[in-house]
Amino acid sequence: MRTSLPPVLLALSLLVPPAHATQLSFLKPAGPVAAAQSGHFWFVIIAMLVVVVPVFILTPIILWRYRYGRRNASYRPEWSFSWGWEILLWGGPIVLILILGTVLWAETGQLDPYKPLGPHPLRVDVVGYDWKWLFIYPDLGIATVDKLEIPVGRPVALRLTSDTVMQSFLIPALAGQIYAMQGMRTKLNLEASQAGAFLGENTQYNGTGFHAQKFTTTAASADDFRKWVGSARAGAHALSPAVIHALETKGTDKDMARGLHLGGPSDLVFRLPVADLFTRILRDGPAAPAHALLAGSPIAAPAAPKQKAD
Repeated sequence: MRTSLPPVLLALSLLVPPAHATQLSFLKPAGPVAAAQSGHFWFVIIAMLVVVVPVFILTPIILWRYRYGRRNASYRPEWSFSWGWEILLWGGPIVLILILGTVLWAETGQLDPYKPLGPHPLRVDVVGYDWKWLFIYPDLGIATVDKLEIPVGRPVALRLTSDTVMQSFLIPALAGQIYAMQGMRTKLNLEASQAGAFLGENTQYNGTGFHAQKFTTTAASADDFRKWVGSARAGAHALSPAVIHALETKGTDKDMARGLHLGGPSDLVFRLPVADLFTRILRDGPAAPAHALLAGSPIAAPAAPKQKAD
């Protein structure tokens, strides 16, 4: 016998990702920033119910009373004003707005994306392209495309820019949205409180490949993160002018891997030739020749990943 879900339940089921999928909602927070955002969201929802619930209850009652129960309803053609109703109808929303505004003001400061989350953060520089993200680990000497690896329990400090049009960087389960713009630097601080794979994406429409500009943020234990750094360094390819050209060419990570004759997006791991690549991209942008971005003193031997102090 064939069965089907009601439309409402079907729509709700689409909002919940399968168990094996990357987490993609701040309603299932995996870090302190997303947890604070989720708490703020539910507070606003509950507070708004103070206004919404009476409306939904009283509207059908009033309609029934004056449509079908009008014989029992009092008829007062001279009635025009009531202090009680005025105070209730205006006072309630005013108090609610004051409460929401105060909470929003306080939490805006607490959730400032530029505010560090703790000492010894992992530094990651992020550059947006059409239609992929470059993640630079200046202290580790490596860079990845569409794959952000972070350790659990350690703050992560991101610096962001775009090598093309304005883009919007978002990892819903870990932090809020921040824009990346060419020639400008923005910051975002986040932290993962649990291991897992979390969806990240560009939410700013910027062309035909916009829908595919997604990446995976993987949070792992400190030991697993150190192992990943070691394997990434061992298998990293040289970040050459050809790689810079592939990054600046419109296309997804799959297109880039194909153009560089690599096995797939998982092979897009590169050794940094210079320590200040992000600064050079930020300063010179796409107008700079690829060889100019990579010219200069070679990067020093990267340090081992730091552990979070107990």
